Amino acid sequence: MEKLSVLKTQSDYLSKYRFFPFSEYLKEKFPFKVHKIALHAGFTCPNRDGRVGVGGCTYCANESFSPNVKEPYLSIKEQIQKGKSFQKQRYGAEKFIAYFQSFTNTYADVNTLKVYYEEALADQDVIGLSIGTRPDCINEETLNLINTYTEKYHVWIEYGLQSIHDETLKRVNRGHEYKSFVDAINLTKKTCINICVHVILGLPLETCDDMMKTADAVAEMGIQGIKLHHLYVAKNTTLAEEYFRGNVKTLDVHEYVQLVADFLERIPPDVTVQRLVGDTHGNFLISPVWKASKAGITAMITQELEKRGTCQGAHYTVSALTNNSSQKSDLNKSRFHTMEF
Repeated sequence: MEKLSVLKTQSDYLSKYRFFPFSEYLKEKFPFKVHKIALHAGFTCPNRDGRVGVGGCTYCANESFSPNVKEPYLSIKEQIQKGKSFQKQRYGAEKFIAYFQSFTNTYADVNTLKVYYEEALADQDVIGLSIGTRPDCINEETLNLINTYTEKYHVWIEYGLQSIHDETLKRVNRGHEYKSFVDAINLTKKTCINICVHVILGLPLETCDDMMKTADAVAEMGIQGIKLHHLYVAKNTTLAEEYFRGNVKTLDVHEYVQLVADFLERIPPDVTVQRLVGDTHGNFLISPVWKASKAGITAMITQELEKRGTCQGAHYTVSALTNNSSQKSDLNKSRFHTMEF
């Protein structure tokens, strides 16, 4: 009965959205309304401070997507209180996931990390932890610390992959190779930590085929969440300089919608989609300027999948998964084949 109930729930949201929204995932997990609170703990990045490189990724302007970066520094406790007040008033949120978003949030010794993480978890309304980081800034000691929180809290780690292609990673000055990401995923899968992967669509010189190869690789990893972003050009970045020299092109909204639909069709239907489009805060955006809101673009993606008569996982091959158990593979197969549209 429990398995049939899960299948019906999956069918309901795939019929409505054509993908598995994180909001639906949270509704399944918790009896109360849960929202994330984005935090800036003051970390930097090894691709900025010289350990790996300088200047950061060519597209990176943390202040463009994380408003906390450009605000006067507040303690983690103060940021939690401020975030709670806003989320409760605007969205009716009741409980919260503390989201360490800005820069590289495992880039410190474990004692320092423990202080920051536990300051966030000390709030009685915080029921989860999500940690954004780079795959080359993770090790067994750090994962063991984060894993201790899984006994009482809902815990995620978010890895920036962006692309599986080393040529692309080098082109955007990412500072690590694809192998670092694979190693981090394999190490994390030994724990109880949920894994979310970030991918950017439209990176310089990447073809549709390149991006779909990234989708196929991600689909085989047994992860729990995915975030998709479009490449955008922000002020005060190396990418902006390249853009003004005519060396970078950005996607129009219709191209992006098509790519996202193609990508989602390759991702297992039980991988929750935490983001479908990037955004900027303030006046940082140079290109592309789309005349559509995030909600509007999400609706366009749903409409595109409806037009195709497909959904998330439609082109996903279960047998390609080598790291998951046969029971999970059978469940994935059942979930897809019981859908009716």
